[in-house]
Amino acid sequence: MMEGESNDKNFSQASVQQRRRRHPSGADAKPSIAPHVGTLVGKVVSDPFCVLEAAMKFTVARDVLAEAVSWTARALPVRPASPILAGVRIKAEGDELTLSSFDYEVSANSHIPATVDEAGEVLVSGRLLADISKSLPSKPVSVELDGQKVNLVCGSSHFTLAVMPLDEYPLLPAQPTGIGAIDSSTLSQAVSQVSIAASRDDTLPLLTGVRIEINGPAITLLATDRYRLAMRELDWEPTDTSIEEVALVKARILQDVAKSMTSGAKVEVGLSGESQPGASSLIGFTAQGRRTTSTLMDGDYPAVRRLFPETTPVQAVVDRHALLEAVKRMSLVAERKTSVRLAFTDGQLVLEAGQGDNAQASEAIEATLHGDDISTAFNPQFLIDGLQVLDTDYVRFGFTHPTKPAVITGQKKANEGEVTQFRYLLMPIRFGI
Repeated sequence: MMEGESNDKNFSQASVQQRRRRHPSGADAKPSIAPHVGTLVGKVVSDPFCVLEAAMKFTVARDVLAEAVSWTARALPVRPASPILAGVRIKAEGDELTLSSFDYEVSANSHIPATVDEAGEVLVSGRLLADISKSLPSKPVSVELDGQKVNLVCGSSHFTLAVMPLDEYPLLPAQPTGIGAIDSSTLSQAVSQVSIAASRDDTLPLLTGVRIEINGPAITLLATDRYRLAMRELDWEPTDTSIEEVALVKARILQDVAKSMTSGAKVEVGLSGESQPGASSLIGFTAQGRRTTSTLMDGDYPAVRRLFPETTPVQAVVDRHALLEAVKRMSLVAERKTSVRLAFTDGQLVLEAGQGDNAQASEAIEATLHGDDISTAFNPQFLIDGLQVLDTDYVRFGFTHPTKPAVITGQKKANEGEVTQFRYLLMPIRFGI
């Protein structure tokens, strides 16, 4: 526990040692070698003096290309384990382009319409292509493979890109079989709400993930960093209403996927590679010509659901917007590891921050209290995080004791019941710290 945290042991460190991650294909460390006959520049055939020149030529709308390349290249590693993993594979065939990226953890696959004059396949620097595509004028883009280079022409702009060795590029994992679909906006909101509580400490790798629990027509997302816990429940459309699955996905990956899959109404979810009951090794998402997969994290996630109290005898309702702005102001004088103190009485909430000879601040706002007066204190940034992801006009605090975790939920109106689909459990910190 960080200095200043409650003595409550509900958030004590669980055993979170991460097991060895599996490769989605079952291979260990080495990339698969996938020869692409007829697409490799200068590929030698039986006659050593006969060389087949790869051919690829297509035309595509600038905006369509820029968006597809940007999406495909978004997950490329900044420092790839191998230079080849910095590439984006372009395959022109029929009347479409397929753009792919893969770093052995996350794969991305995008399909876009194009006018293909000559079918072919090539591998180029993904980030460079993304930067170039975004900078082009709003005109059709012509791309042609010429030996070991790719010529890109858009209006009067002309770029030449070096070709990367396609035969060294790993095979992408197969897209997992779909097990259901979910509204894209609902998924995006749910992931943004829960991921705020995921740990950013790589020494506790399991806590950097979001636990996905699938139970028939309901999905529950959970994340914790030991000082707070976020849980979001949502409905979806499973292919089998009796399905029960559990998956653990890195929060940053899930966030990126959820944000980038909002172009369509629905997102199809798939799981594959079952290794033990209730666990799978690969998760996939598909929407509007975009497909992405991610390996799952191994290990036993802490049993965090039990941390939510069954009842909260003391409850307070506050205008969410007013409270959020007040906490932001208090945080200006709350130094690192210090708290914002909240004192609830009937009709009023008094916020205080700062102490001693340092800067101090206080503010009073309206509040409705059910139960005894109560005073507590929270990490201001943790409180701000929770208030920002709520989508209701009011926020409800549920307390069992000043030193016990508080349950934060939304409430549409001051005199209505709480909205429990999203719950945020926040550990208080000691006064004077």
